[in-house]
Amino acid sequence: MREKLLLIAVTLVTFGATLLGSFHFDDYALLSDRVITAADGWWRAWMPLQTRPLTWFTFWANFQVGGPPVVWHAVNLGLHCACVLAAYSALRRILGGRTAWVAAALFAVHPIAAEPVAYVSARGTLLAALFCLLSLRSWLAGSRWTAVAYFAAALLGKEECAAFPVFLLALHWSVSKDRKELPPIAAMFALSLAAGLRVIWASTQVAGSGVGQSAGITAAGYLSAQGVVILRYLRMLVLPYGFTPDPEITTPGAWVSIVAWLAVGCAAAIALRWSAKARAGFWFLGGLILLAPSSSIFPAADLAADRRMYLPLVAFAACAALWLSQADQRIALALIASLGLISIRQSMIWRTEESLWTEAVRLAPSKIRPRIQLARALPWHRAIVVLEEAKRIAPEDPELASEEGRVHLSAARPELALQAFGRALAMRPGDAKAFNNRGAALLALGQNDAAQSDFEAALRRDPCLLDARRNLRTIGFDDRTKYPWPASCSNAP
Repeated sequence: MREKLLLIAVTLVTFGATLLGSFHFDDYALLSDRVITAADGWWRAWMPLQTRPLTWFTFWANFQVGGPPVVWHAVNLGLHCACVLAAYSALRRILGGRTAWVAAALFAVHPIAAEPVAYVSARGTLLAALFCLLSLRSWLAGSRWTAVAYFAAALLGKEECAAFPVFLLALHWSVSKDRKELPPIAAMFALSLAAGLRVIWASTQVAGSGVGQSAGITAAGYLSAQGVVILRYLRMLVLPYGFTPDPEITTPGAWVSIVAWLAVGCAAAIALRWSAKARAGFWFLGGLILLAPSSSIFPAADLAADRRMYLPLVAFAACAALWLSQADQRIALALIASLGLISIRQSMIWRTEESLWTEAVRLAPSKIRPRIQLARALPWHRAIVVLEEAKRIAPEDPELASEEGRVHLSAARPELALQAFGRALAMRPGDAKAFNNRGAALLALGQNDAAQSDFEAALRRDPCLLDARRNLRTIGFDDRTKYPWPASCSNAP
């Protein structure tokens, strides 16, 4: 019990500052999501098109409780604490008490955990990891079908844990070789396949999902970047700096991609050579296995995201703990303390939107999205300066023009907003959001007829655009009569 209390204390000291943080990025959208805010959202979260239903159910419950961001952050921090305890409980069965404690402590305080703890929208990562760790604990205790049930819950939290059965199969080959383990492992593989097919199907039905066909990149292009991405992740494990919610990763050239994948392959081959009896090499290889679903061929709009390393971090921490078990115990404690101090700094960075995106701009100076996010966190006169700097990097970016228009509109300068929105529409002709934005500026100028024309043009191009419907209702137009909601709209009432 003392070891568990110490782990919780270390975790709370390291990430306690996240409780005082604001919402970030996609977190604000949770407060207006039609599933989360609906009284019957507790069951709507489980509809076929809703991926990660368990995560959405917890968001719905959070919304019903209400309260400031601290309430939402408390759930994420509590889930991280639960993951730490589950990791310790599982690993002590195979590594021994002292080594398992070091592994759990490294997992608890490593800066890689800062993003899933501090970013409410990353809760699915925490839930998937928690239930995978509970599954591992049950598996090692001999309750194999209970482990299958826990894994099913993990997939309902987030599907990127789909390689967990591969990890268990590797554990089976390395340690027990008990044939009775094969049927439950096969059941887990079936669950992973079903979850993967469901995600692929949902991505084809929901526009702008950011994965699969909506990712804006082919499977081959995504795969070519992942060798470099994995090497970055491994570097961050050993040299913990450069953590950001929006890393500057681009699709590399063919030779860079080949060399990166060769380096990853060599590391995996060496780990495989030393993987017997679940020692250090096994856990390193296990980390790569757990990372595979998000760093292989299924494309996502973001080529890299630090939170994807959260579940693999458990295996990499076990690998490190086994190496450290041969050294003086003070070295392990010093490493835990050092990582904890870095994570405390990361927790402070995640406290406000301004500090978070200022750091993101510093780490990705050529990337536009962090600058747009920073502009949204600043007063309008400072936001305009940030956007002007961004325009020097990407003068033809329609997102920058749209953001400039939004800033001018929020500052009650509709004439300048109309100019900016007009430029965005010229750069992206036919874009529904661009029509809606220009209509909003026209509405602010009192040109209701022209505004209505733009709002209708937006709905003709995207009947699911809720903002255009709201704007039409503002001027007394019944959007539902002329533009009924298509059945495919996930945000339909």
